[in-house]
Amino acid sequence: MKPELTLHERTLKLTRYPVRKNETLQAWDAADEYLINHTQEMELDPKRPILIMNDSFGALSCWFSQNCKVTSVTDSFITKKGSIANLEANQLPHVKIVDCLADLPDNPQLVLLKLPKNNRLLTWQLQQLCNLLPKDCKVIGAAKAKDIHTSTLKLFEKFLGETKTSLAVKKARLVFCEPDSALAKPLPAPQQWDVPEHNLTMTNHANVFSSDSLDIGARLLLDNIPQDGKYTEIIDLGCGNGIIGLKAAQLNPHANVTCVDESYMAVASCKANAKLNLETPEQLTAMVANCLEDVQHNSADLILCNPPFHQQAAITDHIAWQMFCDSKQVLKGKGQLIVIGNRHLGYDEKLSRLFGNVSVIAQNNKFVVYQSGK
Repeated sequence: MKPELTLHERTLKLTRYPVRKNETLQAWDAADEYLINHTQEMELDPKRPILIMNDSFGALSCWFSQNCKVTSVTDSFITKKGSIANLEANQLPHVKIVDCLADLPDNPQLVLLKLPKNNRLLTWQLQQLCNLLPKDCKVIGAAKAKDIHTSTLKLFEKFLGETKTSLAVKKARLVFCEPDSALAKPLPAPQQWDVPEHNLTMTNHANVFSSDSLDIGARLLLDNIPQDGKYTEIIDLGCGNGIIGLKAAQLNPHANVTCVDESYMAVASCKANAKLNLETPEQLTAMVANCLEDVQHNSADLILCNPPFHQQAAITDHIAWQMFCDSKQVLKGKGQLIVIGNRHLGYDEKLSRLFGNVSVIAQNNKFVVYQSGK
């Protein structure tokens, strides 16, 4: 893995977060390099802010922090931690890092937008920018060329302004957009939908998985959440909108339920859903974190987990492994971890290796629910 980005006679040492031994993935991509190269000759006003949206691990924030006031906008706690670590490692000035639901600084001169995988988040951010940007602000999007479709450009045209694209360089492409204030409209309310079989009403912000219906994996896990007086401290790890934690709270009204996710929009959705669905919303708390690294060891009776198998745009199983390792530390003696995953992911081998035991408690043609005890 290449740890150093060298461009224009300048070198940055950049690592992903959390730092892993024998890392095989870079902390930046060709789209970052394309943005840096394209903007190298721009005359920027040091008094006007630059907005950097969806920076992966802080490569763009590090590059521009020396010359301008930078605000980095992200929905990812991991991106925030990685950006801070890389700024400190390169002894660079502070960058203001805010989540996607926060107010943005006035009168930005430049927006660098790494296109998110989720078009709902892209639409939200384009609408947010259209309400904010002055006419002279330059907006440059970037992504892998294969991820910029005609439909992507139509979203820019519909929600922000006139749009054109660059040629592809190293399989990356840029998107140029001129803000048109005539397109500005109020930001949409979060999506809301019912799950009548579980007596739940869910609300989702733009970047939360499965925004308008219950996905089949969550459906299987919902049907296999235990109900027992011995569970007084329950964790929903990788909670998304919190539907698993909410059901656990309904089944175990005596228990404290903690929902954990690295997405700020997920945690905001989770808090809203606790108010919508629980007689005592205080029964459920939600926190932004990297897995369970900030949770007290030997503190939980039951952990429910639906692990992701990607980080940013990279497909990887290291997040699931960290979730399992953290769960073993956080569980009390005889505590239980219940995990759902696609059959092909082979979570049973990992769980057996870590806990020394694993059993299948439910399955269908696509998903398996495993249980391991500490």
